[in-house]
Amino acid sequence: MKPETAFELLGKYVKGPTLLRHCKTVGIAMRYFAEKYGEDADYWESVGILHDIDFEVAPDNHCTKCVEIFAAEKANYPQIDDQLVHAVQSHGWSITVDVKPEHIMEKVLYTVDELTGLIFACAMARPSKSVADMEVKSVTKKFKDKAFAAGCSRDVIRTGAELMGLELNEIIQDCILAMRTKHEEIGC
Repeated sequence: MKPETAFELLGKYVKGPTLLRHCKTVGIAMRYFAEKYGEDADYWESVGILHDIDFEVAPDNHCTKCVEIFAAEKANYPQIDDQLVHAVQSHGWSITVDVKPEHIMEKVLYTVDELTGLIFACAMARPSKSVADMEVKSVTKKFKDKAFAAGCSRDVIRTGAELMGLELNEIIQDCILAMRTKHEEIGC
C-alpha cells in the first residue's frame, strides 16, 4: 500500500485535524524506522497512517473496530492484509487489546504512537515550536514530568523501547530525527 492510498482510506473514518496530523506523524516515524531497518518504507508508513483508523468512529472499541473496517474496505483496498490488521491492532496491546506486537514493525508502531505525541507536545512547549532544534535531553526532562502531556503513556514508551531492544534515549533520538524530516508538514 502506498501512503497516499492509506491517507485516502484514513480520511473516510478520521476527520479531525489533530488526529489526522498525529496519524501522518506516526507514518513519518514508521517510514524512518523502515528505512533504518531496511524494510518496505511505503508499507510501514501506511501502517502508521492507518493505526488510528477506528479511533473517532469507535473510541470505546479502539483497536478492535479496525478489524471490521478493514474487512469492509478490503474490496476497495486489496492491499489490506493480515499483517497490516495485526499491526494496527497490536499498537493497543495492554491498553485496549491483548494483541501483542511481534514483528519489529509492530514494536516500532507500539512505541512511536505514544512517543511522537510526547515529542510533539515538547515541541509545542518550546519557543521555536519545532523539533528542528530539539535535543533528547529536552524530551527526557519532560518524560519525567508525569503531568506534562499526561495522555502519553510513559510505560508504553518504556515497554516499547524494551521490545525493540533499544535504550530510551536512542528511540527518542530516532523519533526526533524522523519528525525533523517533515517537521513543516506536521506543524512542528
